[in-house]
Amino acid sequence: MSNVRRVYVEKKPAFAVKAKELKHEISSYLGIKTVTAVRVLIRYDVENISDDVFEKACRTVFSEPPVDDLYLEKFDMAEDASVFSVEYLPGQFDQRADSAVQCIQFLDENAQPIIRSATTYVIQGALTEEELEAIKNHCINPVDSRETGMIKPETLVTEFSDPEDVKIFEGFTQMPEDKLEELYKSLNLAMTFKDFLHIQNYFLHEEKRDPSVTEIRVLDTYWSDHCRHTTFSTELTDVKFQDGDYKAPIVDTYKQYLADREVLYKGRDDKFVCLMDLALMAMKKLKAEGKLQDQEESDEINACSIVVPVDVDGKEEEWLINFKNETHNHPTEIEPFGGAATCLGGAIRDPLSGRTYVYQAMRVTGAADPTVSVKDTLKGKLPQKKLVRGAAHGYSSYGNQIGLATGYVKEIYHPDYVAKRMEIGAVMGAAPRRAVIRENSDPGDIIILLGGRTGRDGIGGATGSSKVHTEASIEVCGAEVQKGNAPTERKIQRMFRREEVSHIIKKCNDFGSEEICRSGWHRDRYFRIPGAYGSSCYSGRCG
Repeated sequence: MSNVRRVYVEKKPAFAVKAKELKHEISSYLGIKTVTAVRVLIRYDVENISDDVFEKACRTVFSEPPVDDLYLEKFDMAEDASVFSVEYLPGQFDQRADSAVQCIQFLDENAQPIIRSATTYVIQGALTEEELEAIKNHCINPVDSRETGMIKPETLVTEFSDPEDVKIFEGFTQMPEDKLEELYKSLNLAMTFKDFLHIQNYFLHEEKRDPSVTEIRVLDTYWSDHCRHTTFSTELTDVKFQDGDYKAPIVDTYKQYLADREVLYKGRDDKFVCLMDLALMAMKKLKAEGKLQDQEESDEINACSIVVPVDVDGKEEEWLINFKNETHNHPTEIEPFGGAATCLGGAIRDPLSGRTYVYQAMRVTGAADPTVSVKDTLKGKLPQKKLVRGAAHGYSSYGNQIGLATGYVKEIYHPDYVAKRMEIGAVMGAAPRRAVIRENSDPGDIIILLGGRTGRDGIGGATGSSKVHTEASIEVCGAEVQKGNAPTERKIQRMFRREEVSHIIKKCNDFGSEEICRSGWHRDRYFRIPGAYGSSCYSGRCG
């Protein structure tokens, strides 16, 4: 007999906003006019919980009695209704289930419940198999979710087999080019085949051994465009300007850039024209002229940090102001809610790791026409309407949960964005300069990895956003999109805001994709405390 309990929770008719929205979309967007009613229920499977705590959780955690109807084990539905349930893919972070676990532990601090959630859709009306499949495709994003059966599992405990030994690519250095190319294609790498040939040559002549799969994956991350900025650092040898209203000022600016680099790089043969240099030249010139004296320089901080005088109750204090922007074009393109949510969460992480409190944000996005019919969606792409609405929902959800005001929101519509969505988030943070310590680590310092639990989501984010994508990308790139955990990041924000905490942190960094490039650790923040021995480690996510 199964020890798993099942609960269905449904909004009462007056509050069933999502069900009403889905019914409208099925009719107006999918063009299916035969649907007479739609129901949306949240399903919880619960294990390892006492009868008393379960009864309390039904009234306080799983449902809100004034607005929800709760059903134990099953619910009634019309005879002509079609029903299906959707759950996250294995390894994907489920914030709803995670939050339910934490809330139950408020009821019983010793409880260790296991919870899985799913969304159950009940579609009433005469439907063909093709129409039902169209509705499922509208409700299920294969990047992070899948249809699941209605039969309750015997247990929610997941058994994990012991990992195999790290694989060595036997014969790698001696492989003929055709066999090497077969191996390259099978690994789904972000690097080019020329990079792969270079690795073979290096291990043949320098290491004189075959590499492991770990070494190949690490190199793939280090060399990804996300980390190495290959595109921005590519030498430009033939620069041309198209005619248009802005040609003259652009040409003048480029000529000024060339003149300034002749002065700043005089006698240096290692510098060449590239997009990265174009982006940095203005700041380099200002610094050379002594006009960046207020910039805080540190090998730790990832956000731009400047020192400003602030009037606090009539007394002038030095404060640090941090600026940070984040682009999540690729993640949002394949999973709009999670991609846009972690665009904001990722932008927050950098000032936060610098111990500044993020207090305002900006969002600028680009999309193609979201009003076009779903039938006109490019093959292998999500519909623009789903991208636009899902991304807006993801960004606002994260901002509301962490408590961050976004004062400027702008969506640009242009047909070229049909190829790839633009998703940009920018934030500002601040903290008293006295509260922030910038030191390096010493032997004996404690290293703490702090955050919430994580699944496989986010792994491969750096390489995933650097690959050439095809129609199959939406099916194979699911793990590359992080699932944000705004409540956990909010807790860390508030803890770091306390000066007694900030004062004992010598150095700190967040673990997004960029930090994997530098440290090889996975997605969180670590900090070092002086004068202590031993270590403490918490695995997880922060955004």
